[in-house]
Amino acid sequence: MGIINPSLRLTRRERFLRVFMYEEVDHVPDVEFGYWSETLRRWHREGLPEWVTDDYRADQYFGFEAWYWYKVPYYIPFRGFERVVLREDERTRVVRDELGVVKVEFKEGVGESIPTYLEYPVKDWDTWESYKERFDLDNISYPANWEQLKEEWERRDYPLGIDAGGFFGWARDLMGLRNLSRAILTEPELVRDMFEFRTRMILKAIEKPAKEVKLDYAHFWEDMCWNGGPLISPKHFKELMVPCYRRITEFLRAHGVRLFIVDSDGNIDLLVPLWLEGGVNCFFPCEVKAGSDPVRLREKYGREALFMGGIDKYALIEGPKAIDRELERVKPLVEEGGYIPHVDHRVPADVPYSHYLYYLKRKRELIGLASSS
Repeated sequence: MGIINPSLRLTRRERFLRVFMYEEVDHVPDVEFGYWSETLRRWHREGLPEWVTDDYRADQYFGFEAWYWYKVPYYIPFRGFERVVLREDERTRVVRDELGVVKVEFKEGVGESIPTYLEYPVKDWDTWESYKERFDLDNISYPANWEQLKEEWERRDYPLGIDAGGFFGWARDLMGLRNLSRAILTEPELVRDMFEFRTRMILKAIEKPAKEVKLDYAHFWEDMCWNGGPLISPKHFKELMVPCYRRITEFLRAHGVRLFIVDSDGNIDLLVPLWLEGGVNCFFPCEVKAGSDPVRLREKYGREALFMGGIDKYALIEGPKAIDRELERVKPLVEEGGYIPHVDHRVPADVPYSHYLYYLKRKRELIGLASSS
């Protein structure tokens, strides 16, 4: 059936790389994206062992072939801000964190929520110039047992990658979305300087690993889209970001890397061709309801575009019939290759554990694995 050839016996690394080269595999990699903590707590009441409390333990328990835990580590020295509690009440505290961001946090045990952000450290040229000085790009460090790790990596049977940063998401965390959006329009040279600095930072950090280790992939994080499309116009993306991506992907490609993965939620449709132009060729988690259906995107952008994810999380809420329809929908893409199916974001707490187990059983049948609960 398509690229699946059960007679093969491949390592996790071979399987992961071959599926993105449209080559035969014994089965498509069995990967999932993760879970909200509320989901795991619900599932504890429905049969999931209590020790499964996070994504890493879940990957172990379910036996997934997670790729994202395996990256060459590096550390870029940063002179952080002192974490200070500015004010607090019974439920919340207002803090300035190590990155200089002022935010409202819920106290432990009170509730879970994304923090409310009040103030960001980069506001203009002066604050940006000051912030840049907190980084020490001349003293990027790597693990003390680097030579030992290199020997271990030579013998690995899993895919090994490297974090290649990101631009919009990084700048948004320093400026806030509203301020960054305004700066793109009113002070594009400031944003260009931030992205240029970020590019130099990443190139310095990945130079040693790229030259000394055979890397399998590079991973970018952006989260720069919503249901209506990108949070930056394609015009500004092309002008400000494509050249930065290209410098990083060309450097890594010259050192044997062929897979460049970008993580962005929302509707990525308008940015896919621009990411491809910048050398980024693999997209996840492909949120279906947001407009990032990998089946449609493959039809639109061809085999150059590779995908992970794309299984509508809402189908898991509905139950078996919806799950079957969803898996049947992506079946042609699975058979063609260049695609690893998994839930299109973290599994929400609305999903019963029994539905998830049914989904795993049916997905594993689709990707060439024996039935499993």
